[in-house]
Amino acid sequence: MADLLQIGGITEAMRTRLSDAFNIHRRDAFDADAITHIVTNGHDGAPADLMASLPNLKVISVYGVGYDAVDANAAASRGVIVTHTPDVLNQEVATTAVLLMLSCYRELVRDDAFVRAGYWESNGNAPLTRSADEQKVGILGLGRIGQAIARKLGPWNPEISYHTRSKKDVPYKYFDNLIAMAHHVDVLICITPGGSSTDKLVNEEVIEALGPRGTLINVSRGSVVDEPALIAALQGGKLGWAGLDVFRDEPRVPQALRDLPNVVLLPHAGSATVETRAAMGNLTVDNLLQHLNDGTVLTPVPECKDL
Repeated sequence: MADLLQIGGITEAMRTRLSDAFNIHRRDAFDADAITHIVTNGHDGAPADLMASLPNLKVISVYGVGYDAVDANAAASRGVIVTHTPDVLNQEVATTAVLLMLSCYRELVRDDAFVRAGYWESNGNAPLTRSADEQKVGILGLGRIGQAIARKLGPWNPEISYHTRSKKDVPYKYFDNLIAMAHHVDVLICITPGGSSTDKLVNEEVIEALGPRGTLINVSRGSVVDEPALIAALQGGKLGWAGLDVFRDEPRVPQALRDLPNVVLLPHAGSATVETRAAMGNLTVDNLLQHLNDGTVLTPVPECKDL
């Protein structure tokens, strides 16, 4: 049997399938020379020093679509294949983005607290909210999930704009400048990959371009948004609302964000349904088992597609 290093948690279903083909080792006890495969997740990844210490490593299988916690270029240069779980979570993350947007527009958190506190009975009706219909929605990153978000917003009849590095063959308005798009739209939805190239891409200027009636939704990576600038804008009225599923130092969320009444916060739950996580787990394991079987994988990351 091959030797697999487990980083982070895995489900029992994954463990059962993997145990039939691998000796599974945890990080506190393993023989570096024996490890040929790693199973990890998008948050924990595979630290560079650990990768370097495994001379016979062949595959790193990431449970998640994001893999910025793995240096895929360094892995590829060694002939190590990195895989992830695209497509199987597109619809669920898109649903989460729409959920956050609607929750901000209809003040779900505020009104839930209003009813629970008995204020409806004692004070009368809650203040009015905003309609989510016919809004100008900008999507930062129009990959598979970004396009799924655009489609899921269809019933609300939005005007969709997008910003990516290059124009795509889609029926939406393209902006080659993110600040210009932020000025144009009512809502900015972030679904671009993490990593150094997008670190603080949504900076103070972008956030303030959305304006006091604007809404920021982030279902990508916490690093994409300048978190202190976001907090300052929300506190100072330069941005109206934010719906956040991801944070720079998660699971540690700044107290300032938790104290704000104009934000909706989720615990990085974009793909966190039983059905979607099962599909992600199956694909994570399928990549490892197929490599054992014939040396190929199902879903390599772009940096490793030619290996």
